Amino acid sequence: MKIRCRLFGRYAEVTGTDVLELELPEGATVQEALARLREAVANGHQIPDNGLVAVNMEHSAPTRILEDADEIALLPPLAGG
Repeated sequence: MKIRCRLFGRYAEVTGTDVLELELPEGATVQEALARLREAVANGHQIPDNGLVAVNMEHSAPTRILEDADEIALLPPLAGG
């Protein structure tokens, strides 16, 4: 199955891309997609194992099972005051 990954903020800066597609086996989880993403991009080791992730614009747990054509968004830590 194919999923789209969107990277925002610092993640886009360090990897040099803000969007890419990944090919994953059926039944893959968000956590597995992140592991594959870290392998697929330059400086992928800077993407955390358990960062803030949304699937199809909804906050998601790492154990969520993905479906073909899902979109994952990796959101950097937020700070504010």
